Amino acid sequence: MDYLDFEQPLADIDAEIEAALAKDSNSSDGRVPEHISELRKQRTDKTREIYSRLSPWETVQVARHKERPHTADYLSLVFDEFIELHGDKLFGDDPAIRVGFATLSGVKVMVVGHQKGRTFNDRQKTHFGCAHPEGYRKAMAKMRMAAKYGLPVICMIDTPGAYPGIGAEERGQAQVIAENMYEMSRLKTPIICVVIGEGGSGGALGIGVGDRVAVLEHAYYSVISPEGCAGILWKGAEHAEKAASALKFTSKNLKEMGIVDDIIHEPLGGAHRDHHAIAARLRTYFKRNLTELAKLDTETMLDRRYEKFRKIGVFIDQAAQSSE
Repeated sequence: MDYLDFEQPLADIDAEIEAALAKDSNSSDGRVPEHISELRKQRTDKTREIYSRLSPWETVQVARHKERPHTADYLSLVFDEFIELHGDKLFGDDPAIRVGFATLSGVKVMVVGHQKGRTFNDRQKTHFGCAHPEGYRKAMAKMRMAAKYGLPVICMIDTPGAYPGIGAEERGQAQVIAENMYEMSRLKTPIICVVIGEGGSGGALGIGVGDRVAVLEHAYYSVISPEGCAGILWKGAEHAEKAASALKFTSKNLKEMGIVDDIIHEPLGGAHRDHHAIAARLRTYFKRNLTELAKLDTETMLDRRYEKFRKIGVFIDQAAQSSE
């Protein structure tokens, strides 16, 4: 089991439990000794205490945990079947975004999600979840197909940001993200978006405009990564922890500011500790919201989607202030 730095107290308790189990391995009655039961209770209480007061930087570490479930995991755990679609018909196929037809309790949907990869080779192949323009074009083409056939769209967001390389810029990275946001805002089919890990900048927004926008409890959704923010404001990534606090990007912050509609609570100790439990919660969330959105007529749905994003943020009209 991999422990994050702030989880050291849990590692210590687990070591005690393992030692106690080894010592009592010859017990013949099959019962768990009382002192081991007490240690397990201590571990549960300590886990609850630690995860109830995570700092923003600790939240980032959880969101990036190498055992945290990715889109590929949810495709098999949440949906009943998945048939992948490839290519943008312009340049190529981007493995950093997975797209395809799926079913959820008999309901046909189109699923779109960032993919980071589990092994180092897979992470290199997907550029650590940073999609190229062809990935966003692929996603949009398939979302248009979904709207044509009356299929709802489910998007799972997990990226530190869109790929910033020269080739990506030459192929229109900024333009395609802007086009995706515009097209998703008026797509005539229900759209549900969930930030399952990292929600970084325009890379997240490229598949992040929907009728319902949710975030997992220990995920984050931000205009920039903590390291990027630290590099701009304090000229060094070593200030990432300070930047994380300043960005106000935790699930609680996002809900308070009205940027997300819902927080999906994770199993005790984070989604990386129980893939099946968080998948079951996601499945329930998708099913409930698909049912609710199916009751809306198209115009009402589009009006509400527009108003949702129109009211995000606060600005001051200096000219109006000066005239008062």
